Amino acid sequence: MPTPSSGAAVAEERRQVLRGLMRDVALRDQDAFARLYDAVAGPVLGLVRRLLRDPAQSEEVAQEVFLEVWSTADRYRPDRGEVLPWVLTIAHRRAVDRVRSVRAAADRERRIAAATGTPPCDEVAEAVERRLDRERVRRSLRTLSEAQRQSLALAYYGGYTQAQIAEILDTPLGTVKSRIRDGLLRLRACLDTEEWPE
Repeated sequence: MPTPSSGAAVAEERRQVLRGLMRDVALRDQDAFARLYDAVAGPVLGLVRRLLRDPAQSEEVAQEVFLEVWSTADRYRPDRGEVLPWVLTIAHRRAVDRVRSVRAAADRERRIAAATGTPPCDEVAEAVERRLDRERVRRSLRTLSEAQRQSLALAYYGGYTQAQIAEILDTPLGTVKSRIRDGLLRLRACLDTEEWPE
């Protein structure tokens, strides 16, 4: 049975491998890019699918993510964070951009329908309500510490267990559990209030 120290050693080795791959990708090493892709494609696609819920669009966005990773690998700074959270941040941003684009197109269609006299339907009200809920969550996330946001992103967008997050972040499991618990409590408090955080 692996000991906690051996688990930390494995996690550190994984982080070092990913950093090395990023360094080589920045030098345009295609083999390193293929290995990096194999290492992080699962979490990237999982996060994007959770946000978009459309398999075809999810695959398109995941491709865009890896194109951005390839073209911006030289901007990655290991002193500012680990590789996986950096790539997942790109994936999250790309997926949110796609959601906004789809919403903008739907808004245009609704405006055209309204201009032509087509009566609005319940779907519009439901879409607006979902958008407002997402906006409240997004604003509430700003109130969390960076450590809380990172832990929650890995748990809910990346699909990692708390033990896996502890390994990825090289942080004690108890600390990760506290960050997630405290972050969720803070989010609940923000969402339960009438005033949104600015």
